[in-house]
Amino acid sequence: MTLVARIKVTLSDVEPQVLRRFDVPLKIKLNRLHDAIQAAMGWTDSHLYEFRAGGSGWGVPDPDGFYDGPMPASKTSLLDVLEDVGTKTIHYIYDWECA
Repeated sequence: MTLVARIKVTLSDVEPQVLRRFDVPLKIKLNRLHDAIQAAMGWTDSHLYEFRAGGSGWGVPDPDGFYDGPMPASKTSLLDVLEDVGTKTIHYIYDWECA
């Protein structure tokens, strides 16, 4: 049996409020969750992203190792984050270069 998480994505500082709800497997890797969010929002994966929870971040690490950035999203599942961090709220930051 596959356990499922119901995801709610709400855009900050946008009026009227924009939100999406969808279900994903609880063991989904964060890079695949990023893909699901992109599809749900109708976005084209044109910017950097990062998931943040409990003072930690997951995304696409700097391939050259110069920037001490996020841990690899491709190696961490949603379940790992929920269990390790102990939170049900995970912030998804997209297009943060322009913020």
